[in-house]
Order: sequence, then C-alpha cells, then structure tokens
Amino acid sequence: FALTPDYPDASARHYRFLLEGLADVDTALRQRNVKFVVRTGDPAEVALELAADASSVVMDRGYLRHQRAWRRALVDLYAGPVAEVEANVVVPVETASGKREYAARTIRPKINRQRADFLVELATTPLDKHSLQLSVAGIDVSDPDEVLAGLVVDRSVPPTDRHRGGNSAARAELRRFLGERMSTYDEHRNQPQTDDVSYLSMYLHYGHISPVYAAMAAQQAASGENLESFLEELIVRRELAHNYVWFEPDYDEFSALPEWARKTLAKHEDDERSHVYTRSELEQGETHDRYWNAAMAELRETGYMHNYMRMYWGKKILEWTNTPEYAYRTTLYLNNKHFLDGRDPNSYGNVGWIFGLHDRPWQEREVFGTVRYMSAGGLERKTDPDAYVKKVEDRTGVDLGSGKLL
Repeated sequence: FALTPDYPDASARHYRFLLEGLADVDTALRQRNVKFVVRTGDPAEVALELAADASSVVMDRGYLRHQRAWRRALVDLYAGPVAEVEANVVVPVETASGKREYAARTIRPKINRQRADFLVELATTPLDKHSLQLSVAGIDVSDPDEVLAGLVVDRSVPPTDRHRGGNSAARAELRRFLGERMSTYDEHRNQPQTDDVSYLSMYLHYGHISPVYAAMAAQQAASGENLESFLEELIVRRELAHNYVWFEPDYDEFSALPEWARKTLAKHEDDERSHVYTRSELEQGETHDRYWNAAMAELRETGYMHNYMRMYWGKKILEWTNTPEYAYRTTLYLNNKHFLDGRDPNSYGNVGWIFGLHDRPWQEREVFGTVRYMSAGGLERKTDPDAYVKKVEDRTGVDLGSGKLL
C-alpha cells in the first residue's frame, strides 16, 4: 500500500482515519499469513518496485481522475499480467450502464435487476504459500498517530475522535445500526435530530467495509421498507455517483452540470441575495441561521453531517454566495476539506445535486431559478431542527446560542 502525502485535498483528519484502517488490515493479513507492506510515495512507483519479482499484479478499482491515472501508469509500465478487481460497488459501473445516467430513476431498474447476481458471499481461500517471511521493508502502521506525525500533510483539519477508522470499527458500526436503528431507518433517515443512520459512508470511502458485505448483512437482519430504503441509498444512489464520475471527465467542474441547471442559474445570477457570506464566514459557521451553523459545526468538529442537513447546508451556500460558480467551488472545498467521506464519487454527485445534477426543474424563484430550493421553514415543518441543534451542541461542545433564526 502506498501512502501518498500529496493525495488531493487530504488532511491529517483523513490520514489518521486511513491509517487506523491500515493497522486493521495489517493485523487481519498477519492472521492469514500474508505479508502487508506500506510505503510512502507515488502509488504506481511503489507498486512497480514491489512487483519487480512478482508473477502478476492484482489491484482494486479506482474511479476518480487521479486514481485512474495511478492504475494506468502501472499497467503501462509493468511487463507482466495485471488484474483489476471490483471492490467499490455492488454492480460494476459498465455492467449497470454504458453511459452517464440522467437520474436515480434511470439507473435504478438497471441496477436492481442485476444486484442479486453480485450479492454473493465469497469464501476465504486457503493459501498454498505463506508470505510473512518475505524480506520486504515497509512502515510499521501499528501506531497510526506515530505514522501520522512523520507525514508531511495538511494539519489545519485535525483528526476527530468521534469516528475511528478500520474494518473492525466499520463492522461494529454496522452491527449497531442493524441491531438498534435499522427498524426505524425508513421513517427517520431524513430526521437529523435522530441518529437512525448507518454512519457507513466514511468506511465505504476508505474501503474499510464492502458494500456487498453491508448489503448482505442488511438482508439477513431486515426486510420491507427499511431494507429497501437502505439498499436504495447504499447501492442505487451511491452507484449513480460512481456512474457520474466514470462517464463525466469534468465531474468536479460547474460546467458538467445539466444544461438546464446552468442556464437557469445564469439567468438569476444577478438576483439580490438576502445574505452574502465569505468562504471563511461559512467555514466558521458565522451566519444568521442557527440550523446551518449547527450543521457546519457538526462537520467541522466531527467530520460528519447528517445527510438531510447536507442538502440544506449546500442549498444555503448557493443562496448566500455571490455567484453560482463560486457557490459550487465553495461547497466542494468545504466538503472535501472537512468530511471524512469527502473527495469521493459521492462528493461530486452530492455537491452537483445541490446545483441540479440528477434532479429536475422545479418552480422558478429568485437566485435558484428552477433548481430545487430548501428553506428553514421547510426544515421546521419536516424535522425538529432545534433538537438537532441541541444534539450538535452536546456532541461538539460548540455553543450555538439560544436564539432561533434572526
């Protein structure tokens, strides 16, 4: 495994979570008599060096631009056979669809009619030969904080103790979800004052748990609307984002948004905003909106934000910045900087959704045009945002004030 200090947008928060996962991998592979080697450097160069005397190379799949470049460099320079294994999604992207899909409704039937073919348990293969005795040097990852201290990384976003990385932590989180929260998932997944969510997105991002494993565990533990709602998020919605970044070269650009969305936002670009904030004010949660400030505090302090608040959070950035293009760049910047599951296909899909991606035109209004709008009033009608604010204050220690919206 290659630790890459110049990994795009990664901070100490991201690296500590990743290293906790690598420590888990090291322990698990030792139990199977498999040598695990971690080094710093360019992924393709590290892989090529370690594969110099190997008969073949097996790698997992990568969907983002830099991940694809690393794998292509390895394939181009390695003389032996290279195999790529799909471990990121349930239904491989090109198997599900051969084009960029318009929305969840267009990809859903394509995925759902094939998902059972891929939700199969894999048996552990006994090893003919052990590799622990190989004399190959690497970094000792048993102490993630010690390794992190030696890396040159962005430390402006410190690690969070709210969520711990690794397969063992991921499986424990999944067990808690299935045993304690799955029974109310469909009813409560859009209720941010509750904790009835899976908390798996960060583990899926780092490969600390497989979506196949999570889906099969859910199928064994639940049924009906709760199960289907969970599989919709875990498979359909998540893999729609993978479809997007695979078939759209400019997935991180405003220009990749649907034409109707770009046109309507351009039409309303000069509309008067009720409030305009700088990126710094947004990052520090210094707005007039207590609910929004709570969402930003949850993100800034814990690396996570309830999914329903993510939508509200992003819509307000669009509403409170001076141009749609700047709003897009700001949302992506804050997303990738603070979220533990940031810098992910879902990041680009979710941020794009704020601006009309994978959505349809709605009633026209100021600033948004026909892009979907969300309001504090809607939040109050559909959820209990005051209870959410209290939850965030208790969890982060951040004083969000006693007043409601000004």
